[in-house]
Amino acid sequence: MFPNSSSLGRPPFPPKYQRQSTFVTKLPLNMPPTVLSHQQIVVPPFHFRGAVLSRALLSGNIEATPAVTPAVTLQPATSGSVTPLSKSDAQTSFQGRKRQSQQSVPDDAKRQRINSRNSDTAVVNQAVPLPKERRRSFPASVSVQSPVLRACGSPALIGCLPPLQDTLFPDSTETGLPVAKDQLSKQVLELFQACRQQASDLDRKELCRTELQREIQLIFPQSRLFLVGSSLNGFGTHTSDADLCLVIKEEPVNQKTEARRILSLIQKLFITKLSSYIERPQLIKAKVPIVKFRDKVSNVDFDLNVNNVIGIRNTFLLRSYAFIENRVRPLVLVVKKWASFHEINDASRGTLNSYSLVLMVLHYLQTLPEPILPSLQKNYPECFDPTMQLHFVHQAPRTIPPYVSKNGSSLGDLLIGFFKYYATEFDWCHQMISVREAKAIARPDGIEWRNKFICVEEPFDGTNTARAVHEKQKFDMIRGELVQAWRLLQEKKDLNYILPLKAFIQKR
Repeated sequence: MFPNSSSLGRPPFPPKYQRQSTFVTKLPLNMPPTVLSHQQIVVPPFHFRGAVLSRALLSGNIEATPAVTPAVTLQPATSGSVTPLSKSDAQTSFQGRKRQSQQSVPDDAKRQRINSRNSDTAVVNQAVPLPKERRRSFPASVSVQSPVLRACGSPALIGCLPPLQDTLFPDSTETGLPVAKDQLSKQVLELFQACRQQASDLDRKELCRTELQREIQLIFPQSRLFLVGSSLNGFGTHTSDADLCLVIKEEPVNQKTEARRILSLIQKLFITKLSSYIERPQLIKAKVPIVKFRDKVSNVDFDLNVNNVIGIRNTFLLRSYAFIENRVRPLVLVVKKWASFHEINDASRGTLNSYSLVLMVLHYLQTLPEPILPSLQKNYPECFDPTMQLHFVHQAPRTIPPYVSKNGSSLGDLLIGFFKYYATEFDWCHQMISVREAKAIARPDGIEWRNKFICVEEPFDGTNTARAVHEKQKFDMIRGELVQAWRLLQEKKDLNYILPLKAFIQKR
């Protein structure tokens, strides 16, 4: 389903009555329960930032300090609660850049060389492919793979995970993009190609995450740092900030007290030891507290939270929707750019956050008379089980084939339809947007939904992602922009009437 998946071009899964869940039942019984995803594969630390960063890191004698990184797994929990963690016995220790002896590293954590035509290629990122020019961004002698991926060739996993292949990295031109014939569709596609996040953008964020994880593990040895949100879900832009989730301990974290104390330590680390390449670390005491900071080297702004594991799950759900149909990403990007330009894309100011905007687009595409998207959680519940252990979350969506819709609407028609749906058809007073159900459903009568003007259901924990819109003035502004965009596009069929297209493209 992903661009690097060998399932592309294959027939869809058989009907439900013929299909059985193979994701869990076909996993080998002896697979170690380690949290090793495409981001969490344990690799020896290496310094990528040049002389300035090297001085900052080596001044603390980090090369002489082993970074012990025990793995953690998630245990089942009821939906709507923070998933508890449990620690496995598997531990991997590396010292500096040098690999320890084979005898001192557990077999299930040893780095394995990928069996491919180009055997010295370092495959370090399975779910999020890097472009060909970055394939050797890690030393050529390093080749690592998680136990889940390493077992792909075994008979127990046939039909569950796509086999590894040498063509893991898609062509940067992405020939799978939709064809645009009319003017509005061409403008949508042009804006998408100019502003979307490039693989090199993601690479810079991932390199920063790797270094930060190594530093944080000196304080919290059992922690794991995950890149989540738009940077990884397929809906990021070239200027997108990056979100990080720090999974820190074996039980739920109280966000008002404990998470703040943990983030205070992280902030202190950034101010003291890492100040040479991290600037403006600021602790924001929100409902889910975060540390905001900027990486001087990559020029990327980051938000770091603690144990908000729902963000890890919904990242890969949205990534599945992003790549299951080639019209989804261009539409989402244009809607996000439109909302930002008209100043209705800022939850801190009582308007919509980007996550809610993405869910609104997905919901619209699900509710067309001839749907363009299904409910993935209904069709593939085994892939999006909210109690699934974290080390499986990034693998499950790879088994999902592309969705073939009979709806052949152009990008331009779909964009006009999106604005029309929310301007004239959706009942804001009585309905809730639900991607999980693939339809508009009646609002629940709970405190989460009371006195809220926009209700968008979080697909995993059922909370309201648009709860920031609690003032009628802000809602009226959002509704007014939707109506105005629909009327202008319907009449003019020209994206320039709602967005300064040329300015966006030139800025990029």
